[in-house]
Amino acid sequence: MNNMQKILLFNALRLGEDALKKQRHADGLWRGRLSSSAVSTAVAAFALETAVLHKNRFAQEEKDLVDAAVKWLADHQNKDGGWGDTPDSPSNLSATLLARGALRCRKEASDANNALLCSSDWLTRNINGCSPSAIRNGVLEYYGNDRTFSVPILTMCALSGQLGDNGAQWSNIPQLPFELAALPQRLFSWLRLPVVSYAIPALIAVGLVRFRNAGKSFWPLSFLRRLITPLVMRKLSGMQPENGGFLEAAPLTGFVTMCLVSAGFADHPVVSKGLQFLTSTIREDGSWPISTDLSLWITTLAVKALDVKGEMPADERARLAELIKQHQTTRIHPFTQARPGGWAWTDRSGGVPDADDTSGALVALSVLQPDNCDFDVLAGLEWLLRIQNRDGGIPTFCRGWGLLPFDQSCPDISAHALRAFLCWHDKVSPGMRERIQRAISRIEAYLLKSQRQFGSWRPLWFGDQNHPKQLNPVYGTAMVLKALKACPEKSPEMISAAVDFLLSAQNLDGGWGGAGKLPSNLECTGIAVDALSGFPDAGEQVLQGAVFIAERITAAADSMPQPSPVGLYFASLWYDEQLYPLLFTLPALRAVVASIKDNTDDGESICGH
Repeated sequence: MNNMQKILLFNALRLGEDALKKQRHADGLWRGRLSSSAVSTAVAAFALETAVLHKNRFAQEEKDLVDAAVKWLADHQNKDGGWGDTPDSPSNLSATLLARGALRCRKEASDANNALLCSSDWLTRNINGCSPSAIRNGVLEYYGNDRTFSVPILTMCALSGQLGDNGAQWSNIPQLPFELAALPQRLFSWLRLPVVSYAIPALIAVGLVRFRNAGKSFWPLSFLRRLITPLVMRKLSGMQPENGGFLEAAPLTGFVTMCLVSAGFADHPVVSKGLQFLTSTIREDGSWPISTDLSLWITTLAVKALDVKGEMPADERARLAELIKQHQTTRIHPFTQARPGGWAWTDRSGGVPDADDTSGALVALSVLQPDNCDFDVLAGLEWLLRIQNRDGGIPTFCRGWGLLPFDQSCPDISAHALRAFLCWHDKVSPGMRERIQRAISRIEAYLLKSQRQFGSWRPLWFGDQNHPKQLNPVYGTAMVLKALKACPEKSPEMISAAVDFLLSAQNLDGGWGGAGKLPSNLECTGIAVDALSGFPDAGEQVLQGAVFIAERITAAADSMPQPSPVGLYFASLWYDEQLYPLLFTLPALRAVVASIKDNTDDGESICGH
């Protein structure tokens, strides 16, 4: 390493830290900015238009919101005629069908009509046409047995006239068993529900609209469903957050709202609150993001990305720790029946506690106050212990939900939980330490079993849209390797194979994409360099990756580096986050800079101190 490279790395680290610090809000949290979403914009706009038509009480201002959303969709259509989830994403079937549904609200407008014609060509090329059967078969084939998004998408297609009319459109949509939502939630794992744990509101609303519009069915079942409808509506009301936004997500809130309106519940309080959420979260350009924000997730990443121990005063670290603790759940959550003690991705009322964010909070608290193993920390550890699956892995939201992907154990979240357990293992009572040790051993066994050929792991929550199967084994492997580095004596073979895989996936430009030969991006490069740092055989390639990062942060100067759509949010909904490039690269740069200081006598002068 020459002096020019050292100066580049030190300066990039300082620039990145300064840029990230400036992004902190006055309330003490980092909130970031999620990319605008064609899916969110289409669903939210169509829900508002559905309410306008059924209730006829909206002022011109609300109608203008639909016009603005339709214009945004028309302006952000891809050149091939389809839509992707973000403005930088390739076209996909679900985003294209939903955008078409919203555009049909204003098809008399020339820009909307032209966009519809171009999208028809896209559908012809990709699913052999725009017929109801082509749309139905295309959607159901894409999502398989998981009805979480396929049935809501088909329902919006039906409501927007893409599946025919005169009642025949409902025959193309599977009936969701919304009546099962009336049963105790502890039974759901035995019922093999066709939706995942966070989607019970969609199960109810989408199931109701089909039932009420599809005509006659087996009369005893119809009688039962009519009898149970008031009960499931009360349950839905109890699930709705204070601000009206289910999961803080415009798609889920929009689906629920449009379906209830079309099922005859236009005056129901759930609809009113849902509409209030949608109208309050639209952006100035007429679009909606996939979720309001990821404030708690972003904040815990920022704690790990910044040198809080070296530069943040003790009283400020304590304040930030208390701010994180303030948003720990204190009651059983109505969505998943998760016990108190977990954390959601956001501080807003629509968040749901999950294992990834709970692990992130616990790791961040160990950075801020490593010796303060108080009641809040213990409650978080207890939450993680209770969610562990029988296979030893950690799922996303809750233990034991069926066989659908987002309710299964996954390597990336399991590895994050492993890091959280290791952070506090030596600070807890002997009894809790023994329980944590058993959980750690079971996670290690799960990771060993789930490691794939050539040493990689596949994550659940991050993908690479450039990968043929939208996978991101670089992220998954790096996440696991970061956790295993804390207990190398127990897993040397796993570690060695993971290191070899990551080294083999590096591109010629020094960066990493989601897999070998995929375009490099800052997010994947950052987490790969961070995971590989400290391994002697990886030194040269780690330096190449660090230089890749430093050059791009330096080139961005006072602006934010360009994010990549590497996030996979729920059922194949892509997003990018403005702060991810810094959040994922600063730990890597800091690790490399620390090694420079340890191995040179002039580290201080190079730093510019």
